[in-house]
Amino acid sequence: MSFQAYLDNIEDKTGLTPRQFIELAEARGFVSPTVKAGPVLEWLKEDYGLGRGHGMALVHVFKNGAKISDKHVGSGTAHHDDSDTLWLEGKNNRPS
Repeated sequence: MSFQAYLDNIEDKTGLTPRQFIELAEARGFVSPTVKAGPVLEWLKEDYGLGRGHGMALVHVFKNGAKISDKHVGSGTAHHDDSDTLWLEGKNNRPS
């Protein structure tokens, strides 16, 4: 599954866009390059029922923003992403 697909899947499960999760995480002090995954994962599991994989995708966004490694960009593998920049505004708002 691509990184963007993880974020889209989180939106399907919770009804919240990645941008909305960033706002919620900011209110808890979780948006920082030094944030620890443990407390974030506990919060996401308890409040939203998200497992470790989906939670870690959000932890990455909270720590690093929308940029991801270009390792899988255009790779054609199962983890293929089309861009090194994630769309955080909601899958239904993504430009074509």
